[in-house]
Amino acid sequence: MEIRKCGSQPSTKGSSEYFTGTVRVDAPFAGEEPARIGGATVTFEPGARTAWHTHPLGQTLLVTSGLGWVQREDGPIQEISAGDIVWIAPGERHWHGSTSTTAMSHIAIAEILNGSPVSWMEKVSDEQYHGGSRLNE
Repeated sequence: MEIRKCGSQPSTKGSSEYFTGTVRVDAPFAGEEPARIGGATVTFEPGARTAWHTHPLGQTLLVTSGLGWVQREDGPIQEISAGDIVWIAPGERHWHGSTSTTAMSHIAIAEILNGSPVSWMEKVSDEQYHGGSRLNE
């Protein structure tokens, strides 16, 4: 058993290669082999989001605070809020982040396959992202 005390790992800024806007990553974790699980708490300031990406074995998001959006390729932008649990299927191309006016935090959990839990793609354009603003009208 291992306990990592709150605050024992510094917060990091989400890489501008994979995120748009201000994103903070806290308490990243990974299981030791043979486990494949890993994840982190991720906070998106208003207007922040991931790039398009996939996960080889899927991903679970546990929304802990705020209001956000998630979209799979060719699907509508959907609103997510504290208490929601989002399952993203293996290989499903998607993005997620805050709304344009409200921050959102989630715990992201994914398994590693062949050395990586994620395949990053191009950034979500402002036009694609702002398609979600109609949800607030």
